[in-house]
Amino acid sequence: MIGGMLTHLRSLRKMERGNGTMIQELLDEAVNERKHLMFFIEIAQPNRFERVMITIAQLVFWHFYLVMYLISPSTSHKMIAYFEEEAVRSYTEYLDLIESGEIENVPAPQLAIDYYSMSPDARLSDMVKCVRADEQHHSEANHRMAGF
Repeated sequence: MIGGMLTHLRSLRKMERGNGTMIQELLDEAVNERKHLMFFIEIAQPNRFERVMITIAQLVFWHFYLVMYLISPSTSHKMIAYFEEEAVRSYTEYLDLIESGEIENVPAPQLAIDYYSMSPDARLSDMVKCVRADEQHHSEANHRMAGF
C-alpha cells in the first residue's frame, strides 16, 4: 500500500507517465495481503487482545515502512521480498503440520473459496497452498522492484 501510494504521489508531483502498472501491482499486492489476513482471522477467531495486538503491529510497521520507503524504495522492496520468502517457508511448515494431522485440516473459509475459486469442499491445506503461491509471487515481484 505504501509503495503504491508513494509511487502514485511521486508520479503526480513529477508529472511522470508509465508508472500505472507498478502502482496497480503494488495496490493489488496490498489487497491480496489483506485477504490473507481475513482468511486467517476467520479461522483463528482472535480475541479482543489479539486484535489489539494486530492493530498495534500494523501501526508500528506502517510508520517504520513509510520512513524506510521514503529513504530507500529499493531497500524497502528487498526487505519485503525477504519477508515474503520467509512467509513461503512458514506456510510450507504449516502445510506439513496440517498434512501430518498435527493441525486439523478444517474447511477453508468461504471468503478464501470465493477468492481463489476453489471447490466448495476445499480445506485449510488447499487454502494454504494458494496463499503460499501468492507469497512466492510477491517475493519475486519485490525482488524485481528492488532492482538489485
